[in-house]
Amino acid sequence: MENNNKPHQQELKIELTPEIAAGHYSNLAVISHSPNEFFMDFIAVSPNMPQARVQTRVIMTPENAKTLLSALQDNINRYEATFGTILRKAPVNAPKGNVGGIPNPFQA
Repeated sequence: MENNNKPHQQELKIELTPEIAAGHYSNLAVISHSPNEFFMDFIAVSPNMPQARVQTRVIMTPENAKTLLSALQDNINRYEATFGTILRKAPVNAPKGNVGGIPNPFQA
């Protein structure tokens, strides 16, 4: 007997255009929030350059941001199970708190 109480799931078709599929490289993310949204700015920082431009900004509700956090953690866990632990890299003589030489706007 079929359970008629289950909601009918619709298939979602997602289009990925060639322009979007090319993507944007980012090695720095700045995340901020308001009471209703999370703002994630993805930036490409180059060594010895005084300025960097935001490549992409993603705005999400707090609920969707938390879902993204969970999905990213799940994917990192699966990646590490396949390829090993992801280690943060830093130059041997790097000053403490500046991992990889990328400026952290939240450090004093």
